Amino acid sequence: MLGCSFDNNLPCIAEKEAIVLNCIADKLISNMQKHGGYLISGQDINKLMKVILTEKEENAAAGCTIKPKRTYMINKNFVGKDAKYILSKIGIDVPDTIRAIICETTEDHPFVLEELMMPVLPIIRVKNLDEAIELAISVEHGNRHTAIMHSRNVDNLTRYAKAIDTTIFVKNAPAYAGIGAGSEGYTSFTLAGPTGEGLTSARSFTRQRRCVLVDALSIV
Repeated sequence: MLGCSFDNNLPCIAEKEAIVLNCIADKLISNMQKHGGYLISGQDINKLMKVILTEKEENAAAGCTIKPKRTYMINKNFVGKDAKYILSKIGIDVPDTIRAIICETTEDHPFVLEELMMPVLPIIRVKNLDEAIELAISVEHGNRHTAIMHSRNVDNLTRYAKAIDTTIFVKNAPAYAGIGAGSEGYTSFTLAGPTGEGLTSARSFTRQRRCVLVDALSIV
């Protein structure tokens, strides 16, 4: 909740979706609700989608019988807006303590595929670690930017880190720990990735991976 709601999810490193093992999903969602997450479902998800996304259709070739492909782009009027404001636009009034909107979706939902840059966190259930890693790689779109994993199993952490191969990899902390907030590293929220001067020096423009572990193994 801290990571996906920080600066209303504007930073590129912020959590954009959560892939969760089914065996702990209910417990996680319950705790998210206790810490500022507002859970929506059913028609409320569809209402929210119509508000924060603009639907477009790609034109099919002349004479083609295939239906045009539907694509989406974010509604810029809601970029960086807080959860309370966004929810008010679909008729839901919440207290100021609500930090983010959470909802369960399928892996191919537009909330998962698009970078929303607003405090809306889709949650996708998976059966096991293999499925989780495969899906995480897919929805990261090959950007090799940022990944986060919460686990006490070092082997699983290592396996995921190697598979996702992102510049920033955060273990057991909000994503912003990877850029120096609450952990070691460079503090550069807007230029944190491969093209900025947070992790990539103008001297060499070489991408340097940052792997951050919070709490466990700490000897400070």
